[in-house]
Amino acid sequence: MKVLAICLLVAGCFWQGCAPVFSEMQSARMLKKGQTELTGHYSAVSLNAEGETEKVQNQVGLQLGTGVADNVNLRVRLERISSAIDEEFFDDLPSIYAVGFGPKLGNPGGNVAINLPVGFAFGEDVRTEKSWEFQPTLLFTVPVTPQFEINPSGKALIPIGNPDLDVLVAFNLGLGISSDLNRWALRPEVGYLFNPGEDGHYFHWSVGLSVSTP
Repeated sequence: MKVLAICLLVAGCFWQGCAPVFSEMQSARMLKKGQTELTGHYSAVSLNAEGETEKVQNQVGLQLGTGVADNVNLRVRLERISSAIDEEFFDDLPSIYAVGFGPKLGNPGGNVAINLPVGFAFGEDVRTEKSWEFQPTLLFTVPVTPQFEINPSGKALIPIGNPDLDVLVAFNLGLGISSDLNRWALRPEVGYLFNPGEDGHYFHWSVGLSVSTP
């Protein structure tokens, strides 16, 4: 069966970083100096190949951002990734973890920012030294009302621990919904990850909640 073939393919490469974390779960808004933002989120990731779609992993993550200057933020992210493949053969696959960190650059009150995280994976059967990755990201925010905004973004996923891997590309489209977007935001998001030289793609839907200090 094609679905089983997809499962076998994913299981063979997943724990080597084949489906990296590619959701964004933030806007282009910049934190002021001394301000802190905490975001918790969940993602469901599916693989589409040969016309069939299979959910392959669940992710639970936490992000912390802090303003070190009005135009520079530092962000750290921790993600727990677990298999969502239903086949009994894969029931014992271990969870792995991904860590990302780096600066976010933009102008206070602006609608465009650049995020420059690097990161790696760790856990059972993961070669951490091979998993390092750089994800330069361009973030946009489109204010619609004081309570609602649209947050598109695009990024490249560049392997720096294993130069034999291909560069991947991802696009995300998120929303910010709140009574006060400067203090908190509900963040639904969808995204698309692909290798420009290959067929098939990964897709995620996510939901998160951000809370900021004054």
